[in-house]
Amino acid sequence: MSQSRQLAAIMFTDIVGYTALMGDDELRAFDLLKKNRELQKPIIAEFNGRFIKELGDGILASFNTVSDAVNAAIKIQEACNLSSELLLRIGIHQGEVVFEADDIFGDAVNIASRIQAIATPGGIYISESVNNNVSNKQEIKTHFIKQETLKNVKEPVKIYEVITASSAYASAPKEQSKKSPEKSIAVLPFINISNDPEQEYFSDGMAEEILNSISHLKDLKVAGRTSSFQFKGKNIDLREIGGKLGVDTVLEGSVRKQGNKLRITAQLINVNDGFHLWSEKYDRNMDDIFAIQDEIALAITENLKVILLEKEKKIITKTHTQNTEAYEFYLRGRFYLNKRFLFQSLEQFKKAVEIDPDFAKAYAGLADSYIILGFYNFLPAKETMPKGKQAADAAIRLDISLCEPYCSLGMYYASYEWNWKEAKHNFLKSIQLNSRYIQSHVWFGHYYLSWIEGNFEEGIKHLNIAIELEPNNAMSYVNKCAVLFTMGNFEEAFQSARQGYEMDPDSLIGNRIMGLAYLFKEQYDKAIEFLEFASKLSNYAAFNQVDLIRLYTSIGSMKKARTVMEDLKLKLKEGKYVSSCIMSFASSFLDDIDEAFNWLERAYEEHDAYLCILHYYPWVPDKLRQDSRFQSFINKMNFP
Repeated sequence: MSQSRQLAAIMFTDIVGYTALMGDDELRAFDLLKKNRELQKPIIAEFNGRFIKELGDGILASFNTVSDAVNAAIKIQEACNLSSELLLRIGIHQGEVVFEADDIFGDAVNIASRIQAIATPGGIYISESVNNNVSNKQEIKTHFIKQETLKNVKEPVKIYEVITASSAYASAPKEQSKKSPEKSIAVLPFINISNDPEQEYFSDGMAEEILNSISHLKDLKVAGRTSSFQFKGKNIDLREIGGKLGVDTVLEGSVRKQGNKLRITAQLINVNDGFHLWSEKYDRNMDDIFAIQDEIALAITENLKVILLEKEKKIITKTHTQNTEAYEFYLRGRFYLNKRFLFQSLEQFKKAVEIDPDFAKAYAGLADSYIILGFYNFLPAKETMPKGKQAADAAIRLDISLCEPYCSLGMYYASYEWNWKEAKHNFLKSIQLNSRYIQSHVWFGHYYLSWIEGNFEEGIKHLNIAIELEPNNAMSYVNKCAVLFTMGNFEEAFQSARQGYEMDPDSLIGNRIMGLAYLFKEQYDKAIEFLEFASKLSNYAAFNQVDLIRLYTSIGSMKKARTVMEDLKLKLKEGKYVSSCIMSFASSFLDDIDEAFNWLERAYEEHDAYLCILHYYPWVPDKLRQDSRFQSFINKMNFP
């Protein structure tokens, strides 16, 4: 076949929510495909483009010039905005491609596809090479989004969004464009304007502390941290932020910290008209940091006319430590914990409580770090879980009003002691103290994977609450997927996995859950793509490697499976920790059932955290579960 190699602008489009629609109404889904094709084909031709092919619910097209591609994309999105049905993501990249017959190949095609996958619903995302070519076009406006590492692309790619007349509307899913509650706010991450970029922990911490304090107010809707912090470093119109988060006001600010001196600015802004409801600048010392936070929180309640009960006022003005050095270590600990740099967070929280042994919130952070390290098998549960309980107990002893340590204790009792009653008591206590604390709902939902009281629906209820409170938190969808799989609601579970993945398509958890979902559906090519990428992202962590063993044994690639198993054994020989439960699963997938039960007994002695979901979790090896020894093992663990 004849081939031609040339520079081209590649455009990918994709229908948002099509997979879910296909599951609900197949005829309507096929009708939508037809309408999508009929809408796009003439516009592509109008701008001298070439309609290459359809890929599922997506369309691939090429253009001779970048401006033609971008203008076509703008017209397509404008046409979609007039439709009540079509909502698209569009990605564009320019690069060298090979045309062969009626198809097209090359890295540029792959990059355009990856850019489309991360675009906001209704948005047009473009690469830096495209942006450079349209930056001198007055009719085309863009703004920088982020630098992204794309799957199967060696170098990071700078991503820009094309701004259209309707982009604020188009960038948000249509179902979210409803009127915001009257009293609602998003606290955006404060900008670090210090000379030292390492001070980012402090500017982030300032915003997070204010957000956490006002989240206790029943008369005020507060967007969750994950939702608000997704806009960090992005120059996005406040109306768009308000539309996406469903809020009418935002708090934004900046922090300059040099030694003991602080300059903090804060503004409370109405997103609908850009009017400043309140603003203030503070030139103070570090000793005044707690007073500044109180003043900002109280200014929010006053200007939004929030009814402030005396109990609520005490909560938002409460000072948890008077030691500013300990407080800085605490903020660093939260900064690392949010990024899941668990070992770093552990060290910072330890320093905080060493300096101030009465700092309850630092003990709560310490408990979280230990419990998460144990639950995800980064370290042996026997080494971390008791220390997590000790830290949580210390936090409660110092301050019984904190919800966080009760949540940590709930996870401790469920995953280490298998004391289901005590676990439930602590989760409910945490939720009682702060019903908006998302982690309690997520972990309590996960708790029901043990089929406590035969009530999976209760787990789904709490995960739905977490999603309502924090719609952009992928972890809630991932945990919901696991519970739905355990219930046997496979298609709904797959949709939940897809939602979690689409929120963070280059994350470990997103790729892992999609890989497991495709593995369950026996779509092995897709499973390989996602699980191998997840393994790479995790730096080949043991819990990802056992996923690969299951995958490779499912498709008969025994040589690959045994190679992965040898890698796990090598880690053990080198003195690295590998969960005995994971080794049991790996042995079972490789048909060494006696060895699998040997590892399982060791996991029991070690109180391996994975055992808490052993009874019904769908990814537990069938060969293990079907063995007569399995039920005897389950009986030892006091499952309900």
